[in-house]
Amino acid sequence: MFSGIIETTAKVVKIEKESENVHFTLTCPFTSELKIDQSVAHNGVCLTVVKIEGENYTVTAMKETLDRSNLKEWKVGDEVNVERSMLMNGRLDGHIVQGHVDQTAVCTDVTENGGSWYFTFKYSTTDDMRRRGYITVDKGSVTVNGVSLTVCNPTKDSFQVSIIPYTFENTNFHSIKEGTLVNLEFDIIGKYVARICQNVI
Repeated sequence: MFSGIIETTAKVVKIEKESENVHFTLTCPFTSELKIDQSVAHNGVCLTVVKIEGENYTVTAMKETLDRSNLKEWKVGDEVNVERSMLMNGRLDGHIVQGHVDQTAVCTDVTENGGSWYFTFKYSTTDDMRRRGYITVDKGSVTVNGVSLTVCNPTKDSFQVSIIPYTFENTNFHSIKEGTLVNLEFDIIGKYVARICQNVI
């Protein structure tokens, strides 16, 4: 379980393919605090630490994860948002994030606005997906590359988020531009409400 509050960024230092799995080796400021079998969200994807060597650690992604996320596009040198699992004895500063990415979206516009930025994202959708809660609602929560954000101006297949300077500088949002593929996790509460409504109707 995560909160969508990014701790820092990690850098991809090695990528190895093994059958349909891919092993990603990264380095970040808290590598020395990690342990084997620990869960860490990478651009919003919950991955398990399988190896630690000095300043580097390795996680493994299976085909399902690669198909649903932007991990398949990672290259050595890429910057990745990372967050360790949430402690249950503190404040929930973001929202409930599972680390289970639903799908990807494409950035269609970045507009600077008085020191902050508006990012617009478009995603594929169907009637069935919307019935299952794969939607955004005005002032609701959405996770983009692991960052907990508030939705504005949603449509059937797009939404905007407003990014303040701190978030822009301390996550990989500063490298997102038109055409960039990002990971989306829709609000888990919305998914449960959608499922309940389907069972009732």
